[in-house]
Amino acid sequence: MKKIKKYQPDDFTLEMTTHWSFPKRGNWATHDAKWRGNWSPYIPRNILLRYSKENDLILDQFAGGGTTLVEAKLLNRNCIGVDVNDIALTRCHEKINFECENANGKIHIVKGDARNLNFIETENIDLICTHPPYANIIQYSENIEEDLSRLSIKNFLNEMENVAKECFRVLKKDKFCAILMGDTRQKGCIVPMSFDVMKIFQQTGFTLKELIIKEQHNCKATGYWKTNSIKYNFLLIAHEYLFIFRK
Repeated sequence: MKKIKKYQPDDFTLEMTTHWSFPKRGNWATHDAKWRGNWSPYIPRNILLRYSKENDLILDQFAGGGTTLVEAKLLNRNCIGVDVNDIALTRCHEKINFECENANGKIHIVKGDARNLNFIETENIDLICTHPPYANIIQYSENIEEDLSRLSIKNFLNEMENVAKECFRVLKKDKFCAILMGDTRQKGCIVPMSFDVMKIFQQTGFTLKELIIKEQHNCKATGYWKTNSIKYNFLLIAHEYLFIFRK
């Protein structure tokens, strides 16, 4: 088990507005940016500190690169991390395999489908903190049938209805569900996928507490898209939406 020396950011302050911007990717604990599309650890850190307390049970059903799990362990939250991808699960195990004084959060990693969390009891979760794929913008596998990152936008949104229903079922009443979502373009025009997901969660029964604009930094495709944005006259998407829902 790895012993870590740096267990928190140097310059952290809790966000106070609905505009979040984190140019740094996080250099504490076991964090890195090697998992494509993973979110900055500043995001789950803010969510966990604002919407949960120590020893609460957190759920990230799109665990991916393990960022939420690391922050939960550091902040003494217990956490269930779920993913359908064995590569992601292996990385999650590696990322939480560290020792740090006062980092006592218990992490349970499960191979599972976010649309069917039958291993979690109804109203058992204190906070959902997750970052789903944005349909097939980044595909994380080629042949995992349950992988939502292989789906077209239409099919992805259909399946997100089941994800929303399971979120609502497992979350305790009056608790929060935080989801980061982005948009895309087709034929030069914006496809507001994030707002479609927002509406799905509202129709499931959630109330929208906060709508946070999260500024994007260091996108790998920036050069390619910059060239095309000039050629075809469209603006580069430089933000995502962080929805804070309340049950």
